[in-house]
Amino acid sequence: MSAAGIEAFLEMLAAERGAALNTLKAYRRDLDDLAAALAHQGTTLAQASPGQLGGYLADLARTGLSARTQARRLSCMRQYYLFLAREGRRPDNPASMLEAPRQTAALPRFLSEGDVESLLAACVARADAGQQETRRMLVARTALEILYASGLRISELLSLPRAALQRAGGMLVVRGKGGRERMVPLSSRARDAADDLMRMDRPLSSPFLFPGRNPQRAMTRQGFDRILHDVALKAGLDPQSLSPHVLRHSFATHLLSHGADLRALQMLLGHADIATTQIYTHVLTERLQQALRQHHPLSEHAVG
Repeated sequence: MSAAGIEAFLEMLAAERGAALNTLKAYRRDLDDLAAALAHQGTTLAQASPGQLGGYLADLARTGLSARTQARRLSCMRQYYLFLAREGRRPDNPASMLEAPRQTAALPRFLSEGDVESLLAACVARADAGQQETRRMLVARTALEILYASGLRISELLSLPRAALQRAGGMLVVRGKGGRERMVPLSSRARDAADDLMRMDRPLSSPFLFPGRNPQRAMTRQGFDRILHDVALKAGLDPQSLSPHVLRHSFATHLLSHGADLRALQMLLGHADIATTQIYTHVLTERLQQALRQHHPLSEHAVG
């Protein structure tokens, strides 16, 4: 398949499915790698057979590529060849019957509720701190309050416009993956911190709640990571074990442990598929086991 064919496929993903830029870049790399491997066998993307594609996946496994990455590449292949079939560029989808590698379900890392409180308590500047350090700690407090109260992805947090916080009510409209919008609740603590930050940043005239060095652009992920690193050290936590994604997992885990519904959590996190949210069912399992121990009449730990 020509480069133009790959371009057409990527344009379809962007236009019809709202695929993110990082997704498009990953799919381009995957297809380029597959095309190079097929070229060594004297064939092309458009002419590849199921056996050749299966052999390519087997080679990936032998090189030690993770099952997760193998599965992503297979997903890319399936979507690509389905696109070719629908466009009439070939009569079948040679990747449709290939099996995905088994993946070990890794439980997400999360903080304890005490660790989260320590982290938030550390977002306070010294009494003798200058304006720059005071603002830095206010940025940290606002960001962490919103992340933990709403479970946002870091990309969703840093792209928040100031206008989103200025609307009345306790809900926040967030634009997530694929341009999908959802509403998430905003705690009073998070709103108070955001109000303080916007008052301090008013002279910057930035459209973003978290402006970067150039106020007309949002803060970068790297800039936020540096702030999070410093706050973790102040809180006595290992910075290597902390990330915005760990805070998102903490939000989800703590909600479930306090009785939230899995379907409601799916909506809050912006997962398109409930299967993605089910990585948190370890919390539900623990809660059910505890309930059984406490309340089943034949349990030695039963109350009463």
